[in-house]
Order: sequence, then C-alpha cells, then structure tokens
Amino acid sequence: MSAPTAKLSFLEKAGYSAGDAAANFVFMTMILFQSAFYTDVFGLSAAAAAAILLWPRLWDAFFDPVMGVLADRTDTRWGKFRPWVLWTAVPWAVVMILAYTTPLGFGMGAMIAWAAITNTVLMTLYSMNNMPYSALGGVMTGDLNERARLNSYRFVSANIAQFIVGGFTLPLVAKFAIGHDLQYGWRMTMTIWAVLCLVLFVTTFLTTHERIKPVSQEKSSPKHDFLDLLKNSPWRVMAIMTLIHFGILSFRGGALYNYYHHYADRASMYDFLEKIGLTNHAAAKSGGFLDWLGYIVHGDRNQLATSNVADVFNSIINMAGTATTITVIMLSASFAARFGKKAVAVAGFALSTVNALGFYLLAPTNTTGMLLMTITGSIVYAPTIPLVWAIFADVADYSEWQTGRRFTGMVFATIGFALKSGLAIGSAGFLWVMAGLFNYDTKLSDAANAVAGYHACSSIAVGILFAICTGLLIAYKLNKRVTIEMADELAARRAKAVAA
Repeated sequence: MSAPTAKLSFLEKAGYSAGDAAANFVFMTMILFQSAFYTDVFGLSAAAAAAILLWPRLWDAFFDPVMGVLADRTDTRWGKFRPWVLWTAVPWAVVMILAYTTPLGFGMGAMIAWAAITNTVLMTLYSMNNMPYSALGGVMTGDLNERARLNSYRFVSANIAQFIVGGFTLPLVAKFAIGHDLQYGWRMTMTIWAVLCLVLFVTTFLTTHERIKPVSQEKSSPKHDFLDLLKNSPWRVMAIMTLIHFGILSFRGGALYNYYHHYADRASMYDFLEKIGLTNHAAAKSGGFLDWLGYIVHGDRNQLATSNVADVFNSIINMAGTATTITVIMLSASFAARFGKKAVAVAGFALSTVNALGFYLLAPTNTTGMLLMTITGSIVYAPTIPLVWAIFADVADYSEWQTGRRFTGMVFATIGFALKSGLAIGSAGFLWVMAGLFNYDTKLSDAANAVAGYHACSSIAVGILFAICTGLLIAYKLNKRVTIEMADELAARRAKAVAA
C-alpha cells in the first residue's frame, strides 16, 4: 500500500485539480448567470425562477448524504471515490447542455417543468460527481501541508475555469446569438463548456490515486456514522458556516449581474471600455479575435440601451477578480503553514466583510472604483478558498481521532448538504428579497426600486453575511496547534496499522 503521508507528484495534483475546474463550468454558470437566464431568457417570473432555483438544489442537498453513504461503501479496484468521477462524466455533459436549452413551442407550464426537471437532474449528477471528488482529496494523502498544496492546485484550476466562465460566457452567448437568438447563444456556449467538462473529468480519473485507508475496518450503519458526526463540534460549526458562505456566493452572483446590467451607468462603462480598445470606435480592427469572442461593444454612445456594453464590462470585472484570485491563491499554502488555516480564514472573511460594505459607497459612474474594489475583494478572499476545503478534511480527521473510525464520505456529504442548501437559499433568497423589500417585477428590471435593491443586495447584505461567517470561524476550535497534534497521532496509528 502507498504511504498515507506520501508526497504527491505535480501530475497527480494537476490531474486532481482538473475535476474541480470541470465542476466550476456548471457551478459558476449557476452562481453568476442562472437566475438571469431563467428570468431573461426563459422568460419566467421571479416567483417561478426562485422555485426552480430552490427546490432542485434542496433535493440535491438532501441527496448528498445518500451519496456519502454510497461512496463510503463503494469498493472497486480504483477505490471508493475516484470511480464516481468517471461514471458521471458523460451524463453530466449531456444534461448540462439540456439544462440551458430552451425548448421551442412549449407553453409556460411545460417550460417550467423542463427547467425544473433538467436542473434537478443536473444537480443530482453534480452531487454524484462532486461529493466523491471532494472526498477524494481527503484520502490521497494524510500530510497536512501536502493537502494544503493539493487544494491550492485544485482552486487555481477552479479559478481558471471561473475566469473562463465569468469572462467569456456572456460575450460568447451574445456572439452566437447574432443571426439567431439568445436561446441559441446559450445552447452553443454550454455545449462548448460541456465538452471541456468531459475531458477534464477523464483526466482526473486517470491521474489520481487513493491512499488513506481507515485504521479500523469495523462496520457501522449510516445512522451510527451520522450520530457520531453530530458529536463533532468542528463539523457543526463548519456546516453552519458553509450554509451561509455558499448562500453568499449565489446571492451575490444574482445581485451583481443585475448591478452591472441595471445599476452601473452604461455611458461610463462605454467610456471605460473605449479607453482599453473594446468598442467599435476604438478597435483597430473589426472582425478580429476579440470581436470573434464577442468582446467588442457594438454601436456607439447613442445605442447603449440595446448594446452589449454591460455584458463586456461585467465580463472584464469577472476576469479581473478571478485573475487576482488565481495569483493570490497560490500563497494560501504558505500562509496556512505559517499562521494556521483558521487564522488565515478568519482574517480573509473579516476583510471581505469590510470590502463588501465599502462596495455600497460606489456611485453608478465609478467604473474604476468597481474594478478596484473587485480586485481588493479578491485579494482578501482568495486565500480562504482552498483552506476552507482543507479544513473539511481536518474535520474528517477529527472524527477518526475521536471515534477510531473514518467516514470521509459522510463528512463531505453533510458539508455538501449545507453547501447545496446555501446555494439554493442564496439564489432564491435574492429574488425573495427583491420581490419582498423592493417590489421587484422581472418585466420592469430598470425600475428605481429594483435598482436600489441590486445596489443594497450586492453590498450591504453580502457584508452582513460575511460578518456572520467570520464569527463562526472564530468559534471553530481546530487551530494550528490542535491540527498538528491530531495529524501526528493519526499518522502514528496508521503507521502502526501498516506495520501490523
């Protein structure tokens, strides 16, 4: 058997990271655009869109623990978790395309049913793939620093995918829609992303290995595992924190799309893009590569209401934030080694709170401020991204440390339940807040009350939620000293078991 504390090769770390890159083609499309897709492309009301965003993700959340039980009890020559990445790759790609296909000739009831069914199936496949994938990272090595490095690779790849999704989805949709319609644009763009997902999942399967085996082979029931998990106080804190954390991401994603498309001043965005050569007037050549990607604003200042200026500016902002995240995220492992995962995460979430509240102060014409606040927000948030997932592996270690049994799948499945519930509540919550507090009507998206809602939701509401996460992380008790003590004792147990 391979050493549980083995150092991982570059190929294995890069190959593992490919799986999360694939997942983010669905995840980030969902975070950034799915709410607007259902209201603006499908033509659903806010209430119908909220229901479709909520219920499939809640089902997915409830399915995650079931998937955890299945994964923990899977036994193949490839391991417990790795096979699921391969088994779900083709269905994932097919359903990903169907979920962003608008059927022709359907009535509103049939459209709602199509959206609900395809989104539910896609979320189920997401769970069947991503829960075992996340658990896989916890059994590739038991070395704490190597885990932090593995998660750094993972989230660099994830952020490269986020860079592509956030930066190229809207321009490509607009480009493919020329001569067709937005529905065609979305279908073609998602087909490209689906093919990339398939290639990346196969890469992960072929390059990774499972090494950690539980010291105790005692059989236990799922109920027994879950009852033991309830006694795990770090798990309780992280489950609540995850619910709120991922609620922030989907809530903010829906708010920011509308912020840039309805709050930000179109003339100011046009002037900003003209300075960097992304308008027809400024571009040296029309029909060039940037134009092919949809990155040239069509028309002039007199045609801004119907132009793609908001799509291009929103994409530039997304790419700037993600590029910053990719750069800074590589420092997370060294930060964790020096200060501990908890300390870095607390600092990152606290500063993210300040950044989000500061976003409220920006005027609609302050496009430079929007760019700078996005960059600073990414700088302070980026180090927390891989460390939060490494903390989940520590929570699994804590269960083994306390009970003598390891149920990694159950830990990640229940964290997945909190994650998916947070995504569901965050997306639907944005539409609920908009409808309840700002009288939001999807057919009057530029109304003054709606614009005020986008402004408040993308800043004040997000800041409050980040502050709650900061408090929860402060309460989390596995600091640097405890995790080192725990890792050393578990390594000794595993070494003794191997020797026996």
